[in-house]
Amino acid sequence: MKIRLITVGKTNKSYFLEAENEYSKRLGKYISFEKVELPDVKNAKSMPTEKIKQEEGKLILSKLDPSGILILLDENGKEFNSVQFSALLRQEMNRGPKSIQFVIGGAYGFSEEVYAAAKSKISLSQMTFNHQMVRMIFIEQVYRAFTILNGEPYHHG
Repeated sequence: MKIRLITVGKTNKSYFLEAENEYSKRLGKYISFEKVELPDVKNAKSMPTEKIKQEEGKLILSKLDPSGILILLDENGKEFNSVQFSALLRQEMNRGPKSIQFVIGGAYGFSEEVYAAAKSKISLSQMTFNHQMVRMIFIEQVYRAFTILNGEPYHHG
């Protein structure tokens, strides 16, 4: 079992990267974790929004593990608290997919093809965060979920 985080664009702020790396390293105690960074679409500033979503969608779909499940991080997704999110992870892991793949898309969301491939959508908050912050927050929440599942004190520390 592996958890994959697929992102459009790279993290370029060192403080976000440090936090991502710290929580990614901690996750290794519980599960295999992989972060896949896709490049930003070239010449996006001169493209209409739908074309950008289509190009990003092609990149995302090309990196999916067909034996895994796909969950999108989307502003219109279902919100969970940390305990509920840990239960979602347990439920999905118990179903036995090779991987659970979470995707953070670009600024305009996902193409229809990516939405069609997804099992579900989750939202981290009703607030909007920049994509670099979302990556860091999400990885921390996956780590938190595993500490909850293992009855460890991190969640209440």
